[in-house]
Amino acid sequence: MDDGLADLLHRVVMLLGEAARRRTDGPDGLTYSQIRLLGTLEDIEPTTQHKLAQALSVSDPAISRALRPLQTDGLVQITVDPEHARRRLVRLTEAGREAFHATGKPLDEEFRAALVAAGFPYDRYLEDTHRLAELLASD
Repeated sequence: MDDGLADLLHRVVMLLGEAARRRTDGPDGLTYSQIRLLGTLEDIEPTTQHKLAQALSVSDPAISRALRPLQTDGLVQITVDPEHARRRLVRLTEAGREAFHATGKPLDEEFRAALVAAGFPYDRYLEDTHRLAELLASD
Protein backbone atom coordinates (compact mmCIF):
# COMPACT_ATOMS: atom_id res chain seq x y z
CA MET A 1 0.00 0.00 0.00
CA ASP A 2 1.20 3.50 -0.80
CA ASP A 3 2.57 5.23 2.34
CA GLY A 4 0.41 8.28 1.66
CA LEU A 5 -2.75 6.16 1.53
CA ALA A 6 -1.77 4.30 4.70
CA ASP A 7 -1.16 7.60 6.50
CA LEU A 8 -4.49 8.98 5.31
CA LEU A 9 -6.42 5.88 6.38
CA HIS A 10 -4.72 5.94 9.77
CA ARG A 11 -5.59 9.63 10.21
CA VAL A 12 -9.25 9.09 9.29
CA VAL A 13 -9.53 6.20 11.76
CA MET A 14 -7.88 8.29 14.49
CA LEU A 15 -10.20 11.26 13.87
CA LEU A 16 -13.31 9.06 13.89
CA GLY A 17 -12.13 7.44 17.13
CA GLU A 18 -11.51 10.82 18.76
CA ALA A 19 -14.97 12.06 17.72
CA ALA A 20 -16.59 8.88 19.05
CA ARG A 21 -14.68 9.11 22.35
CA ARG A 22 -15.89 12.70 22.87
CA ARG A 23 -19.47 11.44 22.56
CA THR A 24 -19.19 8.28 24.64
CA ASP A 25 -16.36 8.23 27.17
CA GLY A 26 -17.60 9.40 30.52
CA PRO A 27 -18.18 8.23 34.06
CA ASP A 28 -21.30 6.27 33.09
CA GLY A 29 -21.72 3.65 30.40
CA LEU A 30 -19.37 2.04 27.91
CA THR A 31 -16.22 3.62 26.56
CA TYR A 32 -15.71 3.92 22.83
CA SER A 33 -13.10 1.15 22.98
CA GLN A 34 -15.61 -1.14 24.69
CA ILE A 35 -18.31 -0.28 22.14
CA ARG A 36 -15.87 -1.05 19.33
CA LEU A 37 -14.91 -4.35 20.97
CA LEU A 38 -18.55 -5.40 21.43
CA GLY A 39 -19.42 -4.43 17.85
CA THR A 40 -16.47 -6.34 16.44
CA LEU A 41 -17.34 -9.33 18.59
CA GLU A 42 -20.93 -9.26 17.33
CA ASP A 43 -19.60 -9.50 13.78
CA ILE A 44 -17.29 -12.48 14.38
CA GLU A 45 -18.61 -14.38 17.39
CA PRO A 46 -17.97 -16.91 18.66
CA THR A 47 -14.27 -16.33 18.27
CA THR A 48 -11.04 -16.84 20.11
CA GLN A 49 -9.47 -14.08 22.14
CA HIS A 50 -6.55 -14.14 19.69
CA LYS A 51 -8.76 -13.62 16.62
CA LEU A 52 -10.64 -10.84 18.41
CA ALA A 53 -7.30 -9.17 19.20
CA GLN A 54 -6.30 -9.45 15.54
CA ALA A 55 -9.63 -8.00 14.37
CA LEU A 56 -9.10 -4.99 16.65
CA SER A 57 -5.36 -4.70 15.86
CA VAL A 58 -4.34 -5.05 19.50
CA SER A 59 -2.11 -7.50 21.34
CA ASP A 60 -3.36 -10.66 23.03
CA PRO A 61 -2.57 -9.25 26.53
CA ALA A 62 -4.44 -6.03 25.66
CA ILE A 63 -7.56 -7.94 24.61
CA SER A 64 -7.39 -10.04 27.75
CA ARG A 65 -7.30 -6.87 29.89
CA ALA A 66 -10.10 -5.26 27.86
CA LEU A 67 -12.36 -8.30 28.24
CA ARG A 68 -12.09 -8.57 32.04
CA PRO A 69 -14.44 -5.70 32.96
CA LEU A 70 -16.86 -6.68 30.20
CA GLN A 71 -16.96 -10.22 31.57
CA THR A 72 -17.38 -8.93 35.14
CA ASP A 73 -20.29 -6.76 33.96
CA GLY A 74 -21.89 -9.76 32.24
CA LEU A 75 -21.50 -8.35 28.71
CA VAL A 76 -19.25 -11.11 27.33
CA GLN A 77 -18.86 -14.78 28.09
CA ILE A 78 -15.44 -16.40 27.95
CA THR A 79 -15.17 -20.17 27.93
CA VAL A 80 -12.48 -22.74 27.31
CA ASP A 81 -12.45 -23.96 23.71
CA PRO A 82 -13.43 -27.65 23.87
CA GLU A 83 -11.17 -28.33 20.89
CA HIS A 84 -8.08 -26.70 22.42
CA ALA A 85 -7.82 -26.23 26.19
CA ARG A 86 -5.41 -23.28 25.95
CA ARG A 87 -7.76 -21.21 23.77
CA ARG A 88 -10.56 -19.07 25.11
CA LEU A 89 -13.77 -18.55 23.14
CA VAL A 90 -15.52 -15.22 23.46
CA ARG A 91 -19.14 -14.39 22.71
CA LEU A 92 -21.58 -11.65 23.58
CA THR A 93 -24.18 -12.23 26.23
CA GLU A 94 -27.68 -10.93 25.64
CA ALA A 95 -26.83 -8.02 27.97
CA GLY A 96 -23.72 -7.30 25.88
CA ARG A 97 -25.72 -7.33 22.67
CA GLU A 98 -28.31 -4.99 24.19
CA ALA A 99 -25.59 -2.64 25.52
CA PHE A 100 -23.96 -2.47 22.11
CA HIS A 101 -27.25 -1.82 20.33
CA ALA A 102 -28.23 0.82 22.89
CA THR A 103 -24.92 2.69 22.62
CA GLY A 104 -23.01 1.71 19.49
CA LYS A 105 -25.85 1.70 16.99
CA PRO A 106 -27.08 5.21 17.93
CA LEU A 107 -23.48 6.48 17.70
CA ASP A 108 -23.19 5.01 14.21
CA GLU A 109 -26.49 6.64 13.20
CA GLU A 110 -25.40 9.98 14.69
CA PHE A 111 -22.21 9.95 12.59
CA ARG A 112 -24.09 8.91 9.47
CA ALA A 113 -26.73 11.63 9.90
CA ALA A 114 -24.11 14.33 10.57
CA LEU A 115 -22.04 13.36 7.53
CA VAL A 116 -25.07 13.16 5.22
CA ALA A 117 -26.33 16.54 6.51
CA ALA A 118 -22.91 18.02 5.68
CA GLY A 119 -23.21 16.71 2.10
CA PHE A 120 -20.73 13.86 2.55
CA PRO A 121 -21.47 10.84 0.30
CA TYR A 122 -21.69 8.42 3.24
CA ASP A 123 -23.18 5.44 1.42
CA ARG A 124 -20.57 5.71 -1.35
CA TYR A 125 -17.80 6.04 1.27
CA LEU A 126 -19.06 2.95 3.09
CA GLU A 127 -19.27 0.93 -0.13
CA ASP A 128 -15.80 2.02 -1.24
CA THR A 129 -14.35 1.30 2.20
CA HIS A 130 -15.74 -2.24 2.14
CA ARG A 131 -14.27 -2.77 -1.32
CA LEU A 132 -10.91 -1.41 -0.19
CA ALA A 133 -10.90 -3.74 2.84
CA GLU A 134 -11.67 -6.73 0.60
CA LEU A 135 -8.88 -5.77 -1.79
CA LEU A 136 -6.37 -5.33 1.02
CA ALA A 137 -7.40 -8.59 2.67
CA SER A 138 -6.92 -10.52 -0.58
CA ASP A 139 -3.42 -9.10 -1.12
